[in-house]
Formats: sequence, C-alpha cells, structure tokens
Amino acid sequence: MTATSYGLIWNPSKVDEEKLRKAVAEHLGDDVRWWETTPDDPGHGMAQDAVAAGCSVVIAVGGDGTVRAVAETLAGTDAALGIVPQGTGNLLARNLDVPLENIPAALRRIKGGEPRQIDLGWVRTDDGERAFAVMVGFGVDAQMLVETDDDLKDRAGWLAYVEAMGRAMAGTEMTGVTLTIDDGEPQEVRGHTLLIGNCGMVQGGVRLLPDAKLDDGRLDLLLVSADGALQWLDTVRSVVWDNGIRRILTRGESAVSTESTQHLTAERVRVELEQPLAFEVDGEEFGEVSSFEVRVQAGALNVL
Repeated sequence: MTATSYGLIWNPSKVDEEKLRKAVAEHLGDDVRWWETTPDDPGHGMAQDAVAAGCSVVIAVGGDGTVRAVAETLAGTDAALGIVPQGTGNLLARNLDVPLENIPAALRRIKGGEPRQIDLGWVRTDDGERAFAVMVGFGVDAQMLVETDDDLKDRAGWLAYVEAMGRAMAGTEMTGVTLTIDDGEPQEVRGHTLLIGNCGMVQGGVRLLPDAKLDDGRLDLLLVSADGALQWLDTVRSVVWDNGIRRILTRGESAVSTESTQHLTAERVRVELEQPLAFEVDGEEFGEVSSFEVRVQAGALNVL
C-alpha cells in the first residue's frame, strides 16, 4: 500500500501558525509539505505545486475562498481534498459534515477517512470560467455579501449575515431573467434571486436547495420571485417549513415549489439578466454580471 503524502495549503489570515503546526504534527506527523496562500493567490498555484510534488492528499486550511481555489485546481486529478475549515461560512465543509472550529477533529477525519467523489460546478462569465463547490447566484444571497459589515463579520461570524439580510431584502428588486435549461427553449421569467448549486446547506443549517446532492451529476436551482410582504412570508415558509422542518418529519423526497419559490434541476444553465446584478461564487462576492453560463462536472473531485 502506497503511503499517504500530505500537502497543506494554509491562509495565514485565518489561523494561528503555531497552533496549526502543533496539531498537524500530532495528527499527521512531520512529513507534511507546507504552502502559504497570498493576497494575490488564494491557493491555485500552491495546489498546482502540491500536485506536481506528488501529494496524494492536499489539505486546504482557511475559508471558502481557499477551499474553492484548491478544489478548482484538484479537479480531474487523483489527489484528494482535505478541509480544515477556518472561515465564516465554511460552506463545503458544512455540506460534507467536516468538524467546524476544531482543527484536531478535522485532521483526524482527513487521516482516517476514505476519499469519495463529488461533482463540481463551473461558471463562465465575461471574466472567464471558475469552479464552485457549493453554489453561485444573484439576489438576496449575493446582496447579503455586499451589505455585510466586515468588522461585524469578524466579531460575530455568521450572525453578521442576519444583520445584513434586512438591508439585502430592501436592496433587491425584481428583474427580467432569460433562463435556458439544458437543451430547452429559453424561458422569460422574473425574479430577484437565483441560486444554482451543487449542494444546498448554508449557515445555520438552512437548506436553500433541499434536493441538491454532491454526487448526483446535476445542479439544483432556486428562483425566488417574492414581491411584497405576503410573498416574502410565503418564501420563508417554503424554506423553513415546507423544505425544512416538514420535509424532515415526513421524509419528503422532493423540494416543494410555491408561487414565489421555484425549484428546478439541470446539467447546464444559461442566464441572461435584464440589468447587471451583484454575483456570488461559494459565498464570495465577484462583482456584477449581466449573463453567465453554468455546467456540472460529474465526479470531478476526490474529497475526504
């Protein structure tokens, strides 16, 4: 049996180096190669170096940006991704049930785990194509990232997003969307939020995409068109009750759509917007877009 070769890519702004090195030495040993991210490179070049060095497991230590950059680089290789979540959202880690806020527990999972294959999504905008492991989209979710106060985010963690939600809802407006699903005809719809995801859990255990699975070779969509207080209540009820609590209690098998929340599934999606809107990729703001294309790469990534 070939011995595991570890490469570790860590974000120095997210974790104390001494604490990390002590935990790594205790749980993985001393034969670990280290790379540090930089403000200009959140992990792409480091992950390329780790693969070139023959590392069979590449560990991302940081937030969603570090994890996404490493995952994108490892796509299609034999190397497995391990995650030591140290960010605010930790979205992929949540969906994989990786221990949060516990470096030793995350390292033990990496040490003793068996790799599994998951899908990756790819989104193409005017700036090129990039991978995503969780979800992309515009609307309330993306606007929350724009509205979230960075100082509050540092002090209060994911609770900062709650504070931002009120301002985000006030800042989102209905817009025209041309939506093309797989090989279908373009559909003209209206909405203020569109999320396209590979998995569906966000902070607080809320599942915005309740049917999404990491390894089903498909992407799930949520189009929200709530307009006014009553439809916003309908949206909240759909997310929290119909596709949350009641689904768990009744073991429901498919997402429930309502007048203001529509659930769809696809392998490829093209989106054209009536006006440019703030856009997010795996919990990070990526500026404004007026059109984008999304596709799934089935079984693209090995994860621990």
